[in-house]
Amino acid sequence: MVVLSKIYTKTGDAGETALGDGQRVAKFSTRVDAYGGADETNATVGLARQNADGEMDAALSRIQNDLFDLGADLCRPNMEKDAESEYPPLRMSPSQTERLEAEIDAMNEKLEPLRSFVLPGGSALSASLHLCRTVSRRAERGIVELATHESVNEDAVRYINRLSDWFFVASRIANDDGKSDVLWVPGANR
Repeated sequence: MVVLSKIYTKTGDAGETALGDGQRVAKFSTRVDAYGGADETNATVGLARQNADGEMDAALSRIQNDLFDLGADLCRPNMEKDAESEYPPLRMSPSQTERLEAEIDAMNEKLEPLRSFVLPGGSALSASLHLCRTVSRRAERGIVELATHESVNEDAVRYINRLSDWFFVASRIANDDGKSDVLWVPGANR
C-alpha cells in the first residue's frame, strides 16, 4: 500500500526526480517522459469516464488501474536486476494485453465494417475516447523511443499499442455501435 503523508518534498526543485529504484534523473529524461505519457493517458480516461456508465465505465476503470501499473513498470529501470530487488517490481503482464484484445473482439462483433475513416466526434463519450486514443498513441511513441535506448518490458509496449486500438473500437461503440460515427468525406470542402 502506498502512503503519501506529504505531497511536496522539494527534492525536485533542481530539475531532477527519483525513479522507482531511487536513481535520480532529469525530469526531462526519456524514461520520465514515457511514464508521464502513461499518466497523461490516464487523466484523459478519467475525463472520458465522466460520460460513461455500466460496463464501459467498468472497463475504463480497469484501464486506469492498468495505466498506473504501466507507469510503475516504466519508472523502474534495470529489469535485469528485478530478481535482486527486496520487493518484486510491478511489471505489465501478457494477461493485461490479452484482456484488451478479448474486449476489442467482443466490441467489434457489434460493429459494421468501416467504409471510411472515422472523425473524432459524435457523442461526448466517443469524442473523449478519441482523445484517449490520440494521447495513448503519443505515450506509445515515448515508450518506444525509450525502448530504443534502455531496457523496457515488452509487455508494456504491447499493452500501450493495443490500448489505442481499444479506445478506437470503444469510441465506435459509444456512437450507438457505430451508427452515429462521423465519417470522413475526402475533399468535401474543396
